[in-house]
Amino acid sequence: MYIVIIGGGRIGRHIARDMSDKGHEVTVIERLAHRCEQLVVETDVLVIEGDACDVRYQEQAHVDRADVVVATTHDDDDNLVACQLAKIEFGVRRAISRVTTPKNVEIFEILGIEPVSSTRLISELLENEFSVGELIHLTSLKGGRVQLVELRIPPGPPPAEPRTLATLDLPAESIVVAVFRDNETVIPQGSTEIRPGDEIVALTTPELEARLTAVLLGRKR
Repeated sequence: MYIVIIGGGRIGRHIARDMSDKGHEVTVIERLAHRCEQLVVETDVLVIEGDACDVRYQEQAHVDRADVVVATTHDDDDNLVACQLAKIEFGVRRAISRVTTPKNVEIFEILGIEPVSSTRLISELLENEFSVGELIHLTSLKGGRVQLVELRIPPGPPPAEPRTLATLDLPAESIVVAVFRDNETVIPQGSTEIRPGDEIVALTTPELEARLTAVLLGRKR
């Protein structure tokens, strides 16, 4: 996958290093010279010094062949313009952007840019943790049609018979994507057990949240 990252600050550097280490091709566009120098020292990615809101620098980055553009600067206006330029001028199908001001999230969504707002995410986590109970909403995908949720299994003694994912009657449109157990991260398979104290991360639809919760907690509905 070819990824163009706009902004070489702390977030941009972290994403660039992580994606490069995983074997992806990465280019970073950064306007500040000292950040470009830091990127060259700390990463193996291509670094372009310039303003990503200027078509010339996106041309240099070959944004036209990018699978995704990720805008990480702290300026919502710059992120919006850069993503729009990538989508309209170069036909990039997917653009993801950091959004500093939560009220701007809707604008990005309307324009087809996937917004990531840490402020809104923290607020949602707090609100949902108190209002929903065991089920915590992490984020929404596809305009709210799919939910990434976390379910905390209450601590206690293990059940007499192991509860594996293969034996659970999970909703057809729900899937468990990770199990966090103490300091261990488990990528689940059918034989993976659900144990007291586990933190389960799953994808589901809003309509199936209650059923998914009941099944994972071993409750009857």
